Amino acid sequence: MHSSETTPPTRGTGRGVRLPQLPLRQRTRRALRRAAATAAATAVTASTLVVTAAPPAAADVSTQCTFPAKPFKGRPWSLQRVLLNELWRETDKGAGVRVAVIDTGVDIENEQLTDAVDADAGKNLLPKKPKKDKETGRATPRGKANGTSDEVGHGTKVAGIIAARPADDTGFVGLAPKATIIPIKQNDANGSGTALTLADSIDYAVKAGADVINISQDTAEALKPDSSLERAVQRAVRADIVVVASAGNDGLGGKNKTTYPASYPGVLAVASSDRNNERAPFSQAGDFVDVAAPGVDMVSTVPKGGHCIDNGTSFSAPYVAGVAALLRAKHDRGADKWSQQNVVAQIEQTAERSIPGHDRLVGWGVVDPVAALTEDSKRLERPEAEEGVETGKKPTPAKLQLGETEQERNERLGTYVLVGGGTLVAVVAGTSVVLRDRRRKGTTAGG
Repeated sequence: MHSSETTPPTRGTGRGVRLPQLPLRQRTRRALRRAAATAAATAVTASTLVVTAAPPAAADVSTQCTFPAKPFKGRPWSLQRVLLNELWRETDKGAGVRVAVIDTGVDIENEQLTDAVDADAGKNLLPKKPKKDKETGRATPRGKANGTSDEVGHGTKVAGIIAARPADDTGFVGLAPKATIIPIKQNDANGSGTALTLADSIDYAVKAGADVINISQDTAEALKPDSSLERAVQRAVRADIVVVASAGNDGLGGKNKTTYPASYPGVLAVASSDRNNERAPFSQAGDFVDVAAPGVDMVSTVPKGGHCIDNGTSFSAPYVAGVAALLRAKHDRGADKWSQQNVVAQIEQTAERSIPGHDRLVGWGVVDPVAALTEDSKRLERPEAEEGVETGKKPTPAKLQLGETEQERNERLGTYVLVGGGTLVAVVAGTSVVLRDRRRKGTTAGG
């Protein structure tokens, strides 16, 4: 977290400094959990292969994603790395927690989101006259006044990663499947959203009673100090709301940009990681990055039903927002009530690290949802560097899951980098907020 205090925590790598070693029992628990998750992933994959006779939980990456889409039959890799029963054991799956999704709207026609969304609390804050597409001259329909329509699909995917309800025809589910989504429609395919409308959306989320705010969009335009966007973020933080934002997708070629609102004090800035717990090639690096989370080949809900696969820090942020919702549900009352700072520090402290402290690629490490929810006996104000961090096997799914060789994986990622050079919408002048999702455009997730 970027501390909102006068003196921010020091973010060194810890090299050359003797630091406390992570307790042996704690390291052992994590290792056992990783082994169990891998075994569970293999078991899920095997049953999927036998029962469905479909490709092994693999998506059809050659076809365009249309709405509705086919359901994803297996368990996505980003969930296979987590022991869900252990994750939900003491949290009631995020029940009672309200998560504002400031995005392109959330389509409640997808059955996994129908009961997850508080439509009465939703809001459409797109300009009355949205921007027109430069090629067609047409504007994207503004949609419903309560933000429960999504012509782009971006916000619907984000909401699904956080709080999609279970369904019989898919292994996909949100990390906090009893949390409630507040849909706030603020952007569209033509980039009608601005820093000002984003600020208004944050203020609305505060008034609507959000416990967590997810912002899967950013602007790299230089904003004046004490801008309306920064002031809105600080009002949310002072209201004890966990604000999670994507770091951005301009990391190819070692590019470094400071993005907003991710880089503001108090915001939990999220980069993307791959199956190997390494930074995804597109993920923005920088000192402002706090943690990383899965952001490659992310399965989620799409408008009108079904699932598609997408890539980007936009889909890493809601993964973290889901964990934040679970923590808020668990530590929500009395002497055990945690502040937003406690929640953010816990997520950072329990992340999987390859070095003792913070780095510019994945921040404090790749988020470990189960560790965040189970290694919580001590309330934290800020993360601390630790020596003796377990750097052995990562919580990756079994290779059988995707049925690919290392060469095939490299070819797939190479294609992804080559084809995914564009952004979801064109970058326009001024303070337009861009949904920067570098991806294979519109891939389906039908297994």
